[in-house]
Amino acid sequence: MIGRGDSGGSTVRRLQLGARLRELRLAAGVSREAAGYRIRASESKISRMELGRVGFKPRDISDLLTLYDIDDPEEHERLLDLTKEANSPSWWHTYVDVLESWFHSYLDLEQAAELIRTYEIQFVPGLLQTEAYASAVIRLAHTDPGRPEVERRAKLRMVRKETLTRTDGPIFWAVLDEAVLRRLIGGPDVMRAQIVALLEACENPNVRLQVVPFDSGGHAATGGAFSILRFPHEELDDVVYIEHLTSALYLDKREDVDDYAAAFGRLIIEAAPPAQTPDILRGVLADLDRR
Repeated sequence: MIGRGDSGGSTVRRLQLGARLRELRLAAGVSREAAGYRIRASESKISRMELGRVGFKPRDISDLLTLYDIDDPEEHERLLDLTKEANSPSWWHTYVDVLESWFHSYLDLEQAAELIRTYEIQFVPGLLQTEAYASAVIRLAHTDPGRPEVERRAKLRMVRKETLTRTDGPIFWAVLDEAVLRRLIGGPDVMRAQIVALLEACENPNVRLQVVPFDSGGHAATGGAFSILRFPHEELDDVVYIEHLTSALYLDKREDVDDYAAAFGRLIIEAAPPAQTPDILRGVLADLDRR
């Protein structure tokens, strides 16, 4: 099981620690060049540390805190503890053999988020997939994957789903194009079970599900699927995640996040209201039963 207390993973801890170090450096009026000199590193190394893109050495953190005139022992201890957490394996490390490297950060961010907004045009979102549906999707995405690999990837998605049943789990707001519900991933039986699972998800107070019907015409998110993640940590800005076939984009510039947030805002207006989603899903089930 995973919970908010241990769910942030090394990515989130690095981002938190880096943001705090930058805040302390600026407050002390120290340049990146001077900070780098203090820990026998370059200015670019300090930049990467503050962006959370590298690991941290406890000795470097202690030296920087001394340079920044931080003499509060509790602050020292807190940041050294954060350093240890940032260097520890994330909750998903046992699945690293079946994970793309560019997906590692997303898994940490997903588990640490307090709000996840997502728009999907092809597949049911991973956090709402059944195991059979997940296996079918994985087989589509990988050429002749061995059965153990498919099963382990599907199992990871089932572990990820636990975040929606945590007492401190995030609000998950998903907008699906109707094509997601009509595409027979895995065949009629698999799809029928997936639609039933979505109906059950609608009863979760932390899940809000909307559908953009075919007859709505065009819509705001013509660029494709995306997710926006918000965090309970004040040091972390919202992140937009966009997945491609062999890579992913992580956008955190304010103007980029604002553009995607505005697109999502228009989507939820153009989509059918959440209260209508169960009826839409039951209509899809009825069509499946007539096949």
